[in-house]
Amino acid sequence: MIRAKRENMEKDTDKDMNETSLIFTGDIGFDKYMDGKSPSGLSSPAGMAQGTAQLLHTMNPAAVKVLKAMRADIWNICNNHIMDAGEKGLAATIRQAQEAGASTIGAGMNIYEAREPKILREAGGIGLFGVGYQRGCKPAGEEKGGCLNWNDMESIQHSINLIRSKCRWCIIVAHAGEEFTSLPSPYTRDRYLQYLRMGADIVVAHHPHVPMNYELAGEKAIFYSLGNFIFDTDYQRAQYNTERGVLLKLRLSPEGWSFEPFGIRIDRQNERIVK
Repeated sequence: MIRAKRENMEKDTDKDMNETSLIFTGDIGFDKYMDGKSPSGLSSPAGMAQGTAQLLHTMNPAAVKVLKAMRADIWNICNNHIMDAGEKGLAATIRQAQEAGASTIGAGMNIYEAREPKILREAGGIGLFGVGYQRGCKPAGEEKGGCLNWNDMESIQHSINLIRSKCRWCIIVAHAGEEFTSLPSPYTRDRYLQYLRMGADIVVAHHPHVPMNYELAGEKAIFYSLGNFIFDTDYQRAQYNTERGVLLKLRLSPEGWSFEPFGIRIDRQNERIVK
């Protein structure tokens, strides 16, 4: 997730704290065709990591330079590949984020770290945390690294309650949903609606690798999939619509929120991200 530069940088500091924008991206992976490439207008370091197998993803730490240039200061690391290199890989990812000045959500070296929300002061307070689908995102335990399982309703309610005690807004970032499908499955939709009933305001999801629809539920919302952002492999190219994605901009204040989507496409001929 990218904390957007405030559009109003005048002298009114209070107003700056009360109004903010957050930008969410779809899936990111710097291997296979994205090795050594970057989004339009950014300089990418050479030597991005190659995946060691078709469905195994690792990333050279040099990729952090691209994320820093994008001002991506919150990383959702809850996904079905975060444990591809085991707990050592997870620990290294968290360390790289800390060294880059970024926060992580959704995974940790134990369940308490995995469910810990990121709290922002802006817009009356914004709390974010990540969850991941049960089959692929290996769950954290009392003394085991991993993700916050999207079925761990007790921990999820704990995180929502913690955010609600401090913040105006509660956002859940979910790595879930059926891959390469154009609509969410009924059980995925039901789960996200349950999160809203539990106290979340907005659910932003990725993992399907294709853009999906959104749903408004009163003053709350679910964005079912942002598709791919920096992600391009043979496995992806075998599926329809995986070169498309959405950057989701949320504008929040204590009084309300709005959103604006920006469509993007992976230009596979030149391996760039374009409008």
